[in-house]
Amino acid sequence: MTRGIGERTARTGASPVATLPPSDPIETRLSALDWDRIEADLWARGYAETNPLLTRSECDELVALYPDEQRFRSRIDMSRHRFGEGDYKYFAYPLPQLVQSLRAHAYPRLAPIANRWNEALGVGERFPATHAAFLTDCKARGQAKPTPLLLHYEVGGYNCLHQDLYGEVAFPLQLLGFLSRPGTDYEGGEFLLVEQRPRAQSAAEVIAGAQGKLVFFTTRIRPVRGGRGYYRVNIRHGVSRVRRGTRYTLGVIFHDAK
Repeated sequence: MTRGIGERTARTGASPVATLPPSDPIETRLSALDWDRIEADLWARGYAETNPLLTRSECDELVALYPDEQRFRSRIDMSRHRFGEGDYKYFAYPLPQLVQSLRAHAYPRLAPIANRWNEALGVGERFPATHAAFLTDCKARGQAKPTPLLLHYEVGGYNCLHQDLYGEVAFPLQLLGFLSRPGTDYEGGEFLLVEQRPRAQSAAEVIAGAQGKLVFFTTRIRPVRGGRGYYRVNIRHGVSRVRRGTRYTLGVIFHDAK
């Protein structure tokens, strides 16, 4: 499933950054992560988890933005498009500072991994070192709408397996942040990754998460070493049914949309 239905044109003439209340720099927290382990997990499983990286106040501040329609460019009702049950909103530019910082400072750590994946698969495309340069490439190919989003689920809500592709350009990795507290704010609603293995049955990963935790994961495929070199394995992601409470998550996609 390719997302992007029902999007409106992004506002123009705005700076790409807005301000949330100050916190410790996210750049510092990202730099302190064990990126060797993250890369190893991405190669091995297609995803990597962190310990809680966002503070409770940062999570709460993002959730509090959800009713403010001026902060978003589009709202998607999942049931209307048969995506699941729930809704999500794409941020408008300017992005909240925390979201902008996650995008700008996680990308340079992920781009070398994405380039090594392409090299292993014999793909000629290479991604630039900075997110600003990458967005310039997106814009040149008609993708200029911001894609970071907040997702909202009530009891019975779920998200069908899908991939977040919005045009010709698609960065191979993305991240999500758990904003609500599993077991306290909601039950169920696990994050799901399903790997479609060639000539074999699919394999699933189930991630319960914790408030403030990040998960880096593949947008579409991961390389797997076989007897004749690397081949690509397709992966989709979704959310299991929420059994109690309300669940919010942040999705940070690095490519923009048409």
